[in-house]
Amino acid sequence: MVALLTRLPLAECLQLCHRMVDWVCGQEPPRLVDYSSTYNLDEWLELQNSLSSLFQQAVRNNSSDEEMLAGFTCEESSYREALLSVLRARQEEIHRALVEKTNAISSSTLQDFDWQLKLALSSDKISSLHTPLLSLSLDLRENGALHPVTVEMNREELHTLISSLEAANKVVLQLK
Repeated sequence: MVALLTRLPLAECLQLCHRMVDWVCGQEPPRLVDYSSTYNLDEWLELQNSLSSLFQQAVRNNSSDEEMLAGFTCEESSYREALLSVLRARQEEIHRALVEKTNAISSSTLQDFDWQLKLALSSDKISSLHTPLLSLSLDLRENGALHPVTVEMNREELHTLISSLEAANKVVLQLK
C-alpha cells in the first residue's frame, strides 16, 4: 500500500484518504476513473481495500498512532501524517458508521428458515431426470414493508449461493 499511496502528490493523497473515509461511512466511494492515470484496476482495488481496512481497524481497535501505522513504513513522514490527520479528524464519524453497520446487520438477520426440497415433476421427461431443486422463500424488508421473494435453484446455483453467503459472512465478521 505504501508504494501505491506515495505515487500521488501529498494533497491528492489527503483528498483520496478523505474520500475513502466517506466510502467507509456509506457515502459515494472514490472512483478509479479519477485515478486511472496513476493506478491500474488491481492496484486500485488493493489500495481501496487496504485504506478502508486500515481506517476501520484503527477505529474498531482504538489503535494508537504507532499501532495504526505499524505496517506503514515510508521515508516521507508527510504521508504518515496525512493518514493520521484524516483518522484524527474523522475518527468519530467512522465509529458511528461502524456502529450503524453493525446494528443494521444485527436487525436484518433471518431468524426463521423454512427449508423445502422439491422434485421437479412437471413432465415425464423432467421427472425422469430426478433433478432436485431448492425452493427458497425469503421475506425482504424494504422501506419498512415485507416483500416475499421465492427463488428456485438447482444444485450448481445453490453452491454458488452458499459460496456468496460464506464470503458475505467473512466480511460481516471482519466488521465486528
